[in-house]
Amino acid sequence: MSAVIVEHDTHDSHGPDKGLMRWVVTTNHKDIGTLYLWFSFLMFLIGGVMALVIRAELFQPGLQLVQPEFFIQMTTMHGLIMVFGAVMPAFVGLANWLIPMMVGAPDMAMPRMNNFSFWILPFAFGMLLSTLFMEGGAPNFGWTFYAPLSTDYGPPSTTFFIFGVHLMGISSIMGSINVIVTILNLRAPGMTLMKMPLFVWTWLITAYLLIAVMPVLAGVVTMMLMDIHFNTAFFNAGGGGDPVLFQHVFWFFGHPEVYIMILPAFGVVSAIIPTFARKRLFGYESMVYATASIAFLSFIVWAHHMFTVGIPIAGEVYFMYATMLIAVPTGVKVFNWVATMWQGAMTFETPMLFAIAFVILFTIGGFSGLMLSIVPADFQYHDTYFVVAHFHYVLVPGSVFSIMAAVYYWLPKWTGNMYNEALGKTHFWLSFIGINITFFPQHFVGLAGMPRRIPDYSLQFADFNMISSCGAYLFGFSQLLFVFIVIQTIRGGKKATDQVWEGAHGLEWTIPSPAPYHTFTTPPEDLAEAHG
Repeated sequence: MSAVIVEHDTHDSHGPDKGLMRWVVTTNHKDIGTLYLWFSFLMFLIGGVMALVIRAELFQPGLQLVQPEFFIQMTTMHGLIMVFGAVMPAFVGLANWLIPMMVGAPDMAMPRMNNFSFWILPFAFGMLLSTLFMEGGAPNFGWTFYAPLSTDYGPPSTTFFIFGVHLMGISSIMGSINVIVTILNLRAPGMTLMKMPLFVWTWLITAYLLIAVMPVLAGVVTMMLMDIHFNTAFFNAGGGGDPVLFQHVFWFFGHPEVYIMILPAFGVVSAIIPTFARKRLFGYESMVYATASIAFLSFIVWAHHMFTVGIPIAGEVYFMYATMLIAVPTGVKVFNWVATMWQGAMTFETPMLFAIAFVILFTIGGFSGLMLSIVPADFQYHDTYFVVAHFHYVLVPGSVFSIMAAVYYWLPKWTGNMYNEALGKTHFWLSFIGINITFFPQHFVGLAGMPRRIPDYSLQFADFNMISSCGAYLFGFSQLLFVFIVIQTIRGGKKATDQVWEGAHGLEWTIPSPAPYHTFTTPPEDLAEAHG
């Protein structure tokens, strides 16, 4: 056995392969993390352009720029690409880069499967994007693809969309298995579970969520496939099925999915705030328990998306209170972040600005979620722009801001160069102002009754929509500055120290900057203050 290990070591010790093939065949967790991050960034820009098409159409009332059919396709594709192509792969990229370094492992537990789980994605999204060029157009039934809109009335390209979703699900499950096995089996000796950084904890819990719900999504899209092609009637009332069944199965996946997109963000913010407050994270254990509670509760609240479909009153009352209950562990987290900052020696570098904006704006998104959980109020809010405002306040300043914070925070460790702080802060303020101008007015047009996913609207909503569209273009174009900053940092700049940030704790800050191709080939000894 030892001979095999020695042979393997001599083969791998020379660092990365040269040229293009390095990226195709790589099994190194840092390379794969980089691939995921660049892929998600490309998808973020594609999904962003689709959002700008939506906002350009809504700039004025009346049908202006695109056909209504194309508008709905843009709405659908924007949602699908942002959720499955931008946010989720970005967090998997961060997991690949950081988890082995944070737990003192040499690599992910299954490096070849890791490579495979990434390379599935370009094909999945290639299939999804190809639908735009097909007869009948791309999926046009919203990212939630409710039956019978998607089964009886969907375009012929729906089948391609279904296979694309299957591939994304397979990729997610493989990535999750890898994360779980790495965390549970490859931690450095002496790193107990309660000594792990919070980012590792949140990803461990997220990975279990993914493994639990991705098969449910696979199940529901397979039932759609059967309804479309094989004359079954799972969702067709005429054949003894039930369209509401679709919503139940979809949201049993869909609600945990939104927590899959936010829990790793909690982990990122829990790493950044202590660093720049120069304090230990307040209430580490309660943060772990709160994360686990949120994950558990996410499974028993799904029907709050369906208050208007006619579920029994007892069901509505249960789902209302269960939904409100999620606010408790989430509130614990917000309290702990604020308590960490309290009386800390804070400095406001770019990652910290994004993290503080995250705490404030995510809390606003949380409160509008509590408003939506109240059944009689939801009858007014349902399917209006209020819902759009709610989930964008959670997903953009929540997931997207935390990903940007993570990039600014760890980029010096990845590249060995410091980014330009002035440009970073400019990017933050443009993004911060842009998203608030975009989504805050949508609360009001929603409350006034403007329906979502419709290309035209009544005259009374015109002013707010114009403001909203201006904000969207400000936010969208400010991301080009982000591209510039990242590329500039990769190409060179002021050299980063090994610790990078004065208040940073954790194993990834004990290795050189840039991080060597192979780290922790022997497990680290000193685990003091591993979780910051």
